[in-house]
Amino acid sequence: MDGRALTGAAPAIEAKGLHKRFQATRALEDVSFAVGPGEVHALIGENGAGKSTLIKILGGVHRPDRGTVEVDGRPRRFSGPRDALASGIVVIPQEMRVVPALSVAENVLIQAVPTRRFLGIPAVDRTAMARDAAALLARLGIKIDPRARVDRLGYAERQLVMIARALSREARVVILDEPTAALEAREVERLFAVIDALKADGVAIVYVSHRLDEVDALADTCTILRDGRAVERYARGERGRDEVVRLMTGRDIESAHASAGGASARTVLRGPAGEEPEIAVGEGRVLGLAGLLGSGTTELLHRLFGGGRTAVAVEKSEMPIRFRAPADAIRAGIGLVPGERALGLVMGLTVRENIVLPNLPLLSRGLRLRKEEIDRLVESLIESVDIRPPDPDRTVRELSGGNQQKVIFARWLAGHADVLLLDEPTHGIDIGAKAQIHRLMRRFVDDGGGIALASSEMAELLAVSDTVLAMRRGAVVGRFSREGEYTESALRSALGG
Repeated sequence: MDGRALTGAAPAIEAKGLHKRFQATRALEDVSFAVGPGEVHALIGENGAGKSTLIKILGGVHRPDRGTVEVDGRPRRFSGPRDALASGIVVIPQEMRVVPALSVAENVLIQAVPTRRFLGIPAVDRTAMARDAAALLARLGIKIDPRARVDRLGYAERQLVMIARALSREARVVILDEPTAALEAREVERLFAVIDALKADGVAIVYVSHRLDEVDALADTCTILRDGRAVERYARGERGRDEVVRLMTGRDIESAHASAGGASARTVLRGPAGEEPEIAVGEGRVLGLAGLLGSGTTELLHRLFGGGRTAVAVEKSEMPIRFRAPADAIRAGIGLVPGERALGLVMGLTVRENIVLPNLPLLSRGLRLRKEEIDRLVESLIESVDIRPPDPDRTVRELSGGNQQKVIFARWLAGHADVLLLDEPTHGIDIGAKAQIHRLMRRFVDDGGGIALASSEMAELLAVSDTVLAMRRGAVVGRFSREGEYTESALRSALGG
């Protein structure tokens, strides 16, 4: 239900007819929405739909070309983020803006440090700081020692510290941008409890997420953005999942599912030889690796790619080989899609350059690049994996997250890789881009390739994998195949809940 209907109050924040262009790109066109006190209002849409631009306008980073932003019914013009903060708008981004070397209390009260005078000289009142920070944390039900250093906290705790900081500024509006992207299930539940506490205090919440199950559970109202426009606004329960997906994407989304077994596949990659856990990736198969944070799945994939501190022994197409560096794995036909896209791409280079970079030996004669062949190959791959916009000269930092992932896929297809190591390949991308990544995976294995997929989304693993290994602290604690019990509850049980 709309929070304004409950309180009868004016919107805590309201956008009216916002327009924003960046050169020839239309980012927002006539976007309006309002959030009442004590309301959770979700913003959803594909990558590139305009969510980030809207958040930056509300947070004072960008100015709209036309349209207004009102806070408590009064028009505001922000010359920068400081003005938005002064109006009670706090944006909590995915990238944590904390000072790691300071304590929790210092980070919470960083703009309102309590002082006292000692011999007439103002000094930080650390007793009052710890007391005030503890009170703010307690209001949200957060059990963190205010004296602890922030660099010793996990991602979830640092996020809660930022929310407590928002309360210290008497926030009227809190904007959460993909707040659960790196959280485990228990941490998500704790975050939801904090959001409930903020609602009870009358704070308006703008919640941006690609996870539609969270939106269904949490949001009172939802605005769908597509191509820079607000195409639908609905209250909780008024729209079914399929209809929401169609409104977001303008099309139906088909899920890619793994094949139902079949004859045993030839092993295309086995390793690390003589170590635990040793895994086997089959030809035409997807091997899923399930684990919570710290389970070792990421480290395992990086070792198999030659990215460990020491050389790794593997079997590639049943031949023993040692990888001393990633270049050895690339030459052997193995590609890695890392969990952090910035580790797999050179953001300042173009789409063409990123695709070609690890494949230069295949695309050159001596010291000369075969430019015409490169252009034909890149154009073909852009069309094949559906990179948008289809511009080989665009820098990859200008692309959405989903399209950046497609550039990495195109890179390994250009190098004729037959094994892909995928670490959270759909992390932080929208439902349409996720479906496209799944289709690329299925096409790759249908052509005889093998995939090892690490993902924290258990439903995704079960949908696209032929076999799933559950890992905890670097060890395999369960194996699940489609011939046996293959359920999310069984997988969660193996991982410890």
